[in-house]
Amino acid sequence: METECMNVMTRRAALKLGLSSAAMLAVSPAFAQLQITVTGGNFTPMPIAVPNFASGDPSFGAEVAQVVRNNLTGSGLFRLIDPAGYPQQVGDPNQTPAFDAWRTTGADALVMGNVERAGQIQSSLRLWDTTAGAQVTGKSYGTDPNSWRRIAHMASDAIYTGLTGESGYFDSRVIFVAESGPKANRVKRLAIMDQDGANVQYLTDGSRPAITPRLSPNGQLCAYMVFDGPTSSGIFILNLGTGQTQALGRFGQMNFAPRFSPDGRRLAFSVTNGAATNIYAIDLAGGQPQQLTTGSAIDTGPSYSPDGSRIVFESDRGGRPQIYVMGAGGGSGDRISFGNGSYSTPVWSPKGDYIAFTRQSGGQFQIGIMAPDGSGERILASSYHAEGPTWAPNGRVLMYFRDPGGNDGPSLYAIDIWGRNERRVATQGYASDPAWGPLLS
Repeated sequence: METECMNVMTRRAALKLGLSSAAMLAVSPAFAQLQITVTGGNFTPMPIAVPNFASGDPSFGAEVAQVVRNNLTGSGLFRLIDPAGYPQQVGDPNQTPAFDAWRTTGADALVMGNVERAGQIQSSLRLWDTTAGAQVTGKSYGTDPNSWRRIAHMASDAIYTGLTGESGYFDSRVIFVAESGPKANRVKRLAIMDQDGANVQYLTDGSRPAITPRLSPNGQLCAYMVFDGPTSSGIFILNLGTGQTQALGRFGQMNFAPRFSPDGRRLAFSVTNGAATNIYAIDLAGGQPQQLTTGSAIDTGPSYSPDGSRIVFESDRGGRPQIYVMGAGGGSGDRISFGNGSYSTPVWSPKGDYIAFTRQSGGQFQIGIMAPDGSGERILASSYHAEGPTWAPNGRVLMYFRDPGGNDGPSLYAIDIWGRNERRVATQGYASDPAWGPLLS
């Protein structure tokens, strides 16, 4: 639960410029202290102070504040002022801060919060502009006592939104393939975790390899592929709430690359018959699949646009894999990728403004984005092996996996849409095929 409280400051932080434009952007003098200068990938993070949250259990208040600090600094948009120099170590959202004292620390923004753990965990925070001496936003929350980290993620989202104008992405989960064992006989299980790598839960036992998990728009279902043998595979749907698994059905020799429609009612996937692979879609309420592409090429990797009207996919019909866009009802599609190399794993952003992809070129794997018409292609990361981008729910951060080769295994990484702040996402073992779910709150 979350409720707005108090007034919302009309003076928006220019931090939002760091999420939206590649050009040098000027701001009026009123924004001077919260100005973020952006020139393509160049960026100056905002200095922010986050004292420990006030609490009847001081150690709990400190834990919550630390998760908030980690979230904000991990986004690359904020620079944490060293808590050792704070004029007070514990914040109090019910009191107006001594702005003169906080300005001497160099903080442009200040978070004051409290949190209490009882039948439910309750928390509130106020976000302040230290230069103007005014409140930016105020929020209050409640959550299940077994999900205390969610309070910190919800607080982080409120801060992020208050200072950028964009929705946050911290109160979300990622499903992925957890890999263990020797490379020649690696066990692959589905697992789910908080977006920062905490609270890992294993969803399958690894008795059969499970790959390419994809979450439904409401985050309650997961479609994934299971190998039955070298020439046979099937798609299963797991209900994350009940733990029940249902087979989608058998259509052709191999079924793979599932992806939900934006309303969660349909599933697009690929079917192999002989040498051809085509894209199909099926109504999850029942019925037979509808064939969306035809021909002898390999068409795969379908991903719906946010409004459900179009599908982006990869096809080798031109000789090497490229990206195409067609109507959701099927058709030949229009090619949109024209750079050097092969393109694969396209996925539409939640905002609809970009398509992320994997490109192989010059002996490297690259993660990039382009507009839905193919313009503005931008490579964000390059590696020996990088693959499988997935979007944060706010459409401003990507997660993917990298594999260094040899006897080592893959790891998850995150990067923003300007190629800034590439960082490894900690997992307990090897990890691949991430799929980012929606905001929980």
